[in-house]
Amino acid sequence: MKEQLRAVVVGASSGLGRSIGMGLARNGCRVAFLARRAERVSEAAEVAGGGAIALACDVLDEMSCGSAVATAATELGGIDALIYCAGVGPLLPLAETDAATWRRVLETNVVGAALVTAAALPHLTASAGSAAYLSSVSASLTPPWPGLGAYAVSKAALDKLVEAWRAEHPAVGFTRVVVGDTAGGDGHSATEFASDWDQARAGDHFPVWLQRGYLNGGLVDIDELVAVVEAVVRSKASIPSVTVTPRPPANR
Repeated sequence: MKEQLRAVVVGASSGLGRSIGMGLARNGCRVAFLARRAERVSEAAEVAGGGAIALACDVLDEMSCGSAVATAATELGGIDALIYCAGVGPLLPLAETDAATWRRVLETNVVGAALVTAAALPHLTASAGSAAYLSSVSASLTPPWPGLGAYAVSKAALDKLVEAWRAEHPAVGFTRVVVGDTAGGDGHSATEFASDWDQARAGDHFPVWLQRGYLNGGLVDIDELVAVVEAVVRSKASIPSVTVTPRPPANR
């Protein structure tokens, strides 16, 4: 029988974060769902059941991160795993990406991860736990995708951040989980990554991404992603990086 994992999932109100939180709860883990949208994250924890808790957490606010993680540790009786899923990716050419957009992307995708990790570090050290961070193929496996330059830059910075945490705190397992194209789960668990994109602009970029081989027409199965993330955070081995990419459609 598996030991009950005490997991904190950040960015868990929708998309991949919600899907991962739901999957971990379904597999018997005690899960703290953390996200900025309090109503949405409360609904996620209620649906998950199994003693899941919901905590409002704005990753752009240091005090919010510290308070939410501290409460999660108290409610769960410790933290064995941190999974950072919060992320934004505006569809804009670099020449049109203003300072406010750069700050929002970097503060959400990188600075927020650093703040949450710092808050969770004493608990992860005490449990000899693990932390996993969702990264992107555009930061490591492919050139940056046209239109998603700021996102790729932020995920490359996140990758280096994970390496830096690992170098300074080898007693904790730090892993980047590189994820290919995925739609997430159903309902609120479906990805909202592209929800605010200009669809005409997306239509211009999509053929370019396809022609350059960045997309293969498949999607990562969300249950497979959950299985990989759970295996990573349960493992006591050093796992610097894992990659989950979709298989091409069977008729290709």
